[in-house]
Amino acid sequence: MAVSKLLLRAFVGLILVWLLVPILIIVPMSFSGARFLAFPPPFWSLRWYEAYFTSPAWMQATGVSLTVAVSSAIIATVMGTAAAYALNLRSSPLLRSLQVVLMLPLVVPIVITAVGVFLVYANIGLLATMTGLILANVMLSLPYVITSVLVGLRKFDPAQEMVSRSLGMNRLRTFFIVTLPQIRPSVITGLLFAFISALDETVVALFISGGQYQTLTKRMFTALRDEIDPTIAAISTLLTAMSFLVVMLASLNARGTAKTDG
Repeated sequence: MAVSKLLLRAFVGLILVWLLVPILIIVPMSFSGARFLAFPPPFWSLRWYEAYFTSPAWMQATGVSLTVAVSSAIIATVMGTAAAYALNLRSSPLLRSLQVVLMLPLVVPIVITAVGVFLVYANIGLLATMTGLILANVMLSLPYVITSVLVGLRKFDPAQEMVSRSLGMNRLRTFFIVTLPQIRPSVITGLLFAFISALDETVVALFISGGQYQTLTKRMFTALRDEIDPTIAAISTLLTAMSFLVVMLASLNARGTAKTDG
């Protein structure tokens, strides 16, 4: 038994090391002073971070990505919370089918989704627009919000809503006063994952973003295709740090919820 646990831990440790290797390489490379990507760096410098923050093109792409991420996360959280509440409220074949449809972005290959979005947008004039980017990322983020909020709702005692409504409150007011405060951690977790999903999204952005509405991830891909710009290592490090921070916030939020429930 002890040998099995030791082997399992060793296997998990190897997987973690394998996942961390790209980060352990990219982060030092972002501080290289060399003109080209090199590992280990011949000498240390912040020149590529400076190149990123002083570049109007990179800053414009960053602004687009942050606008899309914040907007789509907020919209997806509102819509996803409402959808999760409806799915939790009743169980019917129609609602189960609706849940499957809402979860499709998680199971359909992202390239197929991107091609479908591109063809639809090409016909309705939403290519290379902020509206198109936000709507696409709302669709991709909804499953994360719905899943997170459903977990919170299934831990919530619906009898509290019944008591509130028996005292004269309507369903909407009951939700905001009774239900939402108790499922707030799940809603916040869904919001955080929706934000990071939209910020890191690349494949759909390659198909539908462009012009002045080019996302940061698409610009990074284009820069890699045209030339190996070390600025990309600096941006990758910053994106990784932001993703790690969001995951840590979601983890702390979940841990705080567990302590409260306990």
